[in-house]
Order: sequence, then C-alpha cells, then structure tokens
Amino acid sequence: MPAILAGLVVALARPKPAGGETVAVSAKNCGQGFTAPEPGRQTFQMRNTGDQTSEVYLIDPGTNAVYGEIEGLAPGTTRDLVATVAGGTYAWRCVPTDGKAVTSRAVRVAGAAGARAVAPVSAKDLAGPLRAYKAYVDRGLATLVTETRTLGDDIRSGHLDRARADWLTAHRTYAALGAAYGTFEDFDQKINGRPDGLPGGVHDKDFTGFHRIEYGLWHGRPAGELKGPAGQLAADVAGLRKAFPHQDFDPSDLPLRAHEILENTLQFELTGDTDQGSGTGLATAEANLAGTRELLTVLRPLLTTRAPHLLPTVDADSARLRTLLDAQHRDGRWTPVDRLGRTAKDRIDGATGQLLEDLSPVPDLLEIRKSA
Repeated sequence: MPAILAGLVVALARPKPAGGETVAVSAKNCGQGFTAPEPGRQTFQMRNTGDQTSEVYLIDPGTNAVYGEIEGLAPGTTRDLVATVAGGTYAWRCVPTDGKAVTSRAVRVAGAAGARAVAPVSAKDLAGPLRAYKAYVDRGLATLVTETRTLGDDIRSGHLDRARADWLTAHRTYAALGAAYGTFEDFDQKINGRPDGLPGGVHDKDFTGFHRIEYGLWHGRPAGELKGPAGQLAADVAGLRKAFPHQDFDPSDLPLRAHEILENTLQFELTGDTDQGSGTGLATAEANLAGTRELLTVLRPLLTTRAPHLLPTVDADSARLRTLLDAQHRDGRWTPVDRLGRTAKDRIDGATGQLLEDLSPVPDLLEIRKSA
C-alpha cells in the first residue's frame, strides 16, 4: 500500500484520474502523459510501463519535497495516487529497483500555494540523531551491567526482598532502550524474552533473563534456584554491551520505533501479558514512555522543520500519560494492571492510544526515500 503522507489519502476506489489520462512510470518514460492538473484534490492513475518494479513520487522538483508516493509499483500494473494540488511546480520521480532515479518534466499549476509536502530525509540527515541515540543506549547498557551484577549479588546472598527492588530498577533501565531492540539481535530474547510458545512454559530451559528471574522472585522460589539465571542474565547483558558498538543499527529504525515502542506497550504491558508475578507492568510502561521521549528528543530537529505543530501535541500527550502512570505508584509500590479500577485503566489506555495516534505520522515524515 502507498505510504500515507500529510495531505495524501489512499484511494481504494478508482475515481476519474486527473486530466483523464494515465501517467507512465518507467526509467524511459517517467511522467509521460502528465499535464498540469487543476488545483484541488486529484487522482493520478499511475501505470508501470517498464520492466522493473518502481517507486514513484509526486514531487516539487525545486526542493524534492514529496506530495504523494506509491511504493513497489510492479511492471504492467496500474494504481491510483491521490494528492492535493495547489499553486506550484510539480514533477514525477520514478525510481526502478535496480536503476537510477528519473525525473519527469515539470509542470506549473497556477494559483496560491498551499499543498502540503514532506521534505525528503536521507541517511545523512539521520546520522546525527543515530549517533546521539547510540550514545544514550551505550550509557544505558553500562548502567545495566552494574545493575544486573547487583541483582546477582542480592540473590547469591539470599537477600530476595532487596533482589525484587533491584530487579525492577534493572528491568526499567532495559525497558527504556526500546528503539534499539531490533539491533540487539538474539540478546533481546535472552535478556527479556517471554515464555510464550516454549514447550515447557515458565519451566522451559530456554526461558531466561529478566522474566525468568521475575517468575522465581514472585513465586517463592529459593535463592539457590535463581543463582544460575541471575548469573546468565548478567553475562548476557555484559555480552550485549560489548557487542553493541559493532552491531548494525539501521537509521530508519529511529522513526519507526518512535511509534512502535508504545504500540508494544499497549499490546503487552497494559494488558498484563508480560507480567510474571511482579505486577510492575505500569513501571515498565513508564520506562517505555521515557525511552520514547528520549527518541523524540534526538529526532526533534528533523520533526520541527517538517511538522512544527506535531511536537507540542505529542509533548502534551506524553505529559498526560506520564501523570496517569505516576498516579499508580504509591508508597514505593505500583498498582498491578489487573487491579486497576475501570476508570483508571480506561484513562491510561485512552491516553496511550491518543499518543500513538499523534505519533503515527513520524515514520512517514522521516522515512528515507529514494526520491531524495
């Protein structure tokens, strides 16, 4: 499906195309059939006349800003692209899978400007935010190494009450690193995997990491049984910290995770799915929120120039959700998700959903496009 840009609506039906003509997409004939459309909402019928799958973009040729796009238009197929046209200059850019980008001749539309377009983002643009976020993750992992060692010391000493407190501290540190999970490779499953799908469930030998220790600490298991999992967790965290600087962190993960971290929070933490007895899902949700806020901090310069009204709304949403979560932390204890009152649960879910809705444009706004 076409990516949804600001001002772009995907048409499921096929209204009459702009100018009554089909626009060609190919390396040789990019934009053939394109004539200056009338101002307003227009449907362009795009047909791939070449022999390669192509990306196609409606752009401002002076700035490369994108008004609309279709991803993966296969040879011989036709799809609609709907965009709002105002006064300005427009052209088509066709990018074959194994070829160079080709830009059509430009056309001028008379009238006042006003159509919304997305300034293109390159990997170079995301390089600075990526460096800043990697430094944040590296600092977090250094802290986590110390915290998991402390947790192991608690368990070896038989101080299980202290271990429960230190488990939560360490787990919140890890939960705040959400944008890097895809980079962590197999370490994430070892460190924070759930027993879902394992043949032995919580007793399976492959159930390791934070949730294995959580299950034991909150189900009355003796310290001797938890020494091995605690030692393995500390070793895996140390291994991750050593490996992280050499792991491939895709810069396109940053805008994607700005939305996906809290999407996972809503699906797993706020349903109690990950809870193995500690009842601290809301604490993890708050750590996820903190990680999202950090991610938005490094992306803020790029978002400010592309969607100046987005960040104040997101900041207000985020503050509201944080207040609701903090209200469930009293006397050093977190309310378990399954013990939330109906009103409190609805408010937290609603605030998370609203924040997700307002964050949803971020991946499209900061997508690395071949049109750039």
